[in-house]
Amino acid sequence: MGQALRELVDDVLDLERIERDIFRGRSPRESLLRVFGGQVAGQAMVAAGRTVDDDRGVHSLHGYFLRPGDPFAPIVYEVDRTRDGRSFTTRRVTAVQHGETIFTMSASFQRPEKGVEHQAPKPDTPDPDGFPRRDMAPVPGDRPAFTTTGRRLTWPLDVRYVDHSPWDTGEDRDPCNRVWVRADGELPDPESAAGRLLHVCVLTYASDLTLLEAAVFPHVTGGAASGEVSLASLDHAVWFHRPFRADRWLLYVQESPSAGGGRGLASGRFYTEEGVLVASVVQEGLIRRRS
Repeated sequence: MGQALRELVDDVLDLERIERDIFRGRSPRESLLRVFGGQVAGQAMVAAGRTVDDDRGVHSLHGYFLRPGDPFAPIVYEVDRTRDGRSFTTRRVTAVQHGETIFTMSASFQRPEKGVEHQAPKPDTPDPDGFPRRDMAPVPGDRPAFTTTGRRLTWPLDVRYVDHSPWDTGEDRDPCNRVWVRADGELPDPESAAGRLLHVCVLTYASDLTLLEAAVFPHVTGGAASGEVSLASLDHAVWFHRPFRADRWLLYVQESPSAGGGRGLASGRFYTEEGVLVASVVQEGLIRRRS
């Protein structure tokens, strides 16, 4: 397990319980100067999951990013036990920092049951080993001071771009992208409820990392990481369809059907190497050209 992943698992996603339904989380020592959205969503998912007592697994989450998060201050997560039904459990989480709400999320959990089955097929894609691992620092290499440590950021994920990457230059790129992604190391087995929740939270973290790039690729010539545009997540939704391991390769197929009005919409699907669709994601984000 890499150092960044170890910190994510042992510290960032291991929230401190303050009261029965109140938790406190922190940011990694090395992070962006604005809290990464996937971190807040992942921590909120931990808080919600720790208030569900039986074997119900999360099947969906819907979140809104309201204010930028401060990586130098802890974030308090307050959980409302909205409903405990016979089949479904609903939780609402409010993330508070400096006395203000920075993020809200609703999460729904379901008791295991059988039903009808179908899925969209996985696109024919080369194996991840054929693509280089990329440094995932989302700031230009000559401006590392945009992190809390003043160094280039290390992510807890192994990411391999299949189509475009944020460093590619040029025009006429389609608003779509395929990325292989997995945790940068071995995670605990998802046999227990806590283990399954950890894999869900790591995938939630990963789902926010590259998705908006699909909405940007057709509109920048210097690459999505060039600084031509500023990006910020506005809302984020994930549906979990089938069991998975976040430390095994997952193909993240992403596309953007629309951009306009200073916003871009993107959707994504996570597939295992064997072609099993395990999660779907939709996000809208703020996209503004820098003058």
